Amino acid sequence: MTKSQQRIENHIEELSKFTATPGKGVTRLTYSQEDLQARNYIKETMEEYGLIVREDGLGNIFGRLEGSIEDAPSVIVGSHFDSVPNGGAYDGAAGVVAGLEVAALFQEKNLKPKYPLEVIAMVEEEGSRFGGGLMGSRGIIGTLTEEDFKNLKDSDGISTVEAMKGIGLDSSLVKIRDPKTMKAFLELHIEQGPILEEANIPIGVVEAIVGLTQLEVTVEGQAGHAGTTPMDRRSDALVTAARIIAQLPDLALEEGEGTVITTGRLHVYPNGANVIPDKTIFTIDLRSGKEENVQRVLEKVQTLIQSYQAEGIRTSVKQQLYIQPKALSENMRSLLKQISGELGVSYRSINSGAGHDAMVFSDVTDVGMIFVPSKNGLSHCPEEWSDSGHLADGAQILFEAAKSLTEAE
Repeated sequence: MTKSQQRIENHIEELSKFTATPGKGVTRLTYSQEDLQARNYIKETMEEYGLIVREDGLGNIFGRLEGSIEDAPSVIVGSHFDSVPNGGAYDGAAGVVAGLEVAALFQEKNLKPKYPLEVIAMVEEEGSRFGGGLMGSRGIIGTLTEEDFKNLKDSDGISTVEAMKGIGLDSSLVKIRDPKTMKAFLELHIEQGPILEEANIPIGVVEAIVGLTQLEVTVEGQAGHAGTTPMDRRSDALVTAARIIAQLPDLALEEGEGTVITTGRLHVYPNGANVIPDKTIFTIDLRSGKEENVQRVLEKVQTLIQSYQAEGIRTSVKQQLYIQPKALSENMRSLLKQISGELGVSYRSINSGAGHDAMVFSDVTDVGMIFVPSKNGLSHCPEEWSDSGHLADGAQILFEAAKSLTEAE
């Protein structure tokens, strides 16, 4: 095992310990105690690798290796370190660790960049605590406003500002970053699908990232006694929500072209076994590679929900997130392919069916992204796993790209 593989395995293993569900996957929600533990580990490792560490008003972590050109834009490498509930140890964390490995190689080889190198570890990409997702990157480029950020609350009613304060973070620090300070953004991520593994190819160079929207739907009815309210006199919010949700897969299938719809979160109120639900809130995650598909199905979804407005039943929809499909920088794709070829690492072009921070940064700077295989195509579950050799290959490609982009000597 190479030194890079060993470092990568150690970091992945250590970060996986910071979970609220030991033995049942990684649960590391933004601004939680597990976030704080992982945060401290990442910052200590950045310092160990010679980086100057800071956090912004969102809680994103930056480790900077200064360049020799004054006020030059940075080459940023990294990913996110939050997780879904009972997720895996590699989603996001592998990209942060790849960024740390790039810094380790700069230090090991005593390289001095002309343009600054920054390793980034971002918060709330998954949206598991505050909804919507991609919060850290959207806050950096300003598409998530200060007001929107402050108004975000988790399922317990705790705001982002309160949660940050709870682990000693300062939400008053600057959040938005001038695009002129970013020369490029590089991200490694596990594929989260089966394509690379089935083709026995260790690297995927991402061409484009799927467009997506996330909705929060509220259905309101009337509570009542489960035993004494006749079936034809009920305004059951859960039954109505279930009827809507049951029709969503067919809308995706009718559209085709890889369009997918998922309902992954549902809350029922008052949540009593013998009480007719008076309110149900659920999410809809809609994705497709073409914007026209997203828009067309979104309109159908909204029409469907509206059609269930009736006496005793009220429906409302809140759009939490909308991001267009994004093609990544052709120059960055060419650079990553060239480096892969020079290193003798097999690669193929691939599109991403998942959203990533890279798609947010692509609005303001050149972005390059690579995938490594996921065992059995599994992700967002405890069984998620990627080979350290593939991760080391990916980190080496990002290192060579960062060395070229920073003009390190």
